[in-house]
Amino acid sequence: MTKLLEWLLGLSLLGFFWLTLTFDLVGLALPRACREVVWPLPIYLLVVFGCYSLATVGYRVATFNDCEEAAHELQAQIHEAKADLKRRGLHF
Repeated sequence: MTKLLEWLLGLSLLGFFWLTLTFDLVGLALPRACREVVWPLPIYLLVVFGCYSLATVGYRVATFNDCEEAAHELQAQIHEAKADLKRRGLHF
């Protein structure tokens, strides 16, 4: 199962339970306090997902590993390209 299908399955299950509890489709007769918590639950989940995404991106940026060998190789290729362009008559 791909990640997309896992996320869609989880979201559809959450949506089903939210709809069931919000519109009282099963006849549970939840107290008013519970309904006031359940009703804005999708907004809470969206905020939590946003915080999780921001934390994940921040962590990945903070722990991004440098590739010194690749940087030196790229610098060598840039110098080689500049020398080739100068040899062909392009001056910059």
